[in-house]
Amino acid sequence: MASPSVTKLFNYGILLSTVLIITLVAVSVSSFQFQVGGDRGWINPAVNETAEDYNKWAEKNRFHVGDVLYFEYQNDSVLVVNYTDYRDCIVSNPISKFEDGNTVLRIDRYGFFYFISGQPGHCDAGQKLVIRVMVQSAEVQTPASSPKENGDSGDDGWDSFNWGPPSMNSTIKLSVASYFLTILGGVLVIFYVFM
Repeated sequence: MASPSVTKLFNYGILLSTVLIITLVAVSVSSFQFQVGGDRGWINPAVNETAEDYNKWAEKNRFHVGDVLYFEYQNDSVLVVNYTDYRDCIVSNPISKFEDGNTVLRIDRYGFFYFISGQPGHCDAGQKLVIRVMVQSAEVQTPASSPKENGDSGDDGWDSFNWGPPSMNSTIKLSVASYFLTILGGVLVIFYVFM
């Protein structure tokens, strides 16, 4: 028969494993992958006259820090640009350029992101996208007026992006599901301690 200390150690091992699993599930629940443009992908709208406008597609979705954008395309490119280059379809000075046909970008901050095609004429034909990543904290205030209302050029002030996993000092907030799973983990801890 096992001694009480070995049984207690075993229970703590189970508890630690449970908390680890709950944490991993919470992180995976809090982000989504979006295929830009849905099933049709990132294509020149002039090729498909019935294609939905990319910004109408974006309006149907809610983007959050940690979400992933997936651009699928052939013989094209994805340029990450500032507001002015987005508005005027300027391809000469992108913040980032991708040409691999399967571009995956992890959103690492809230705010606006601007994308255009790097192929001549595609942006002017409508192959451009702006997404707004939702603020996930009540601490951050939204602007009182839009750039057009206050006479601003509309440039969002960010001129570089860090596409990839968020840094260790990231201010990513957990989703409601993550909070629920954390509370569930706490209940399990209390249950194991008092058993």
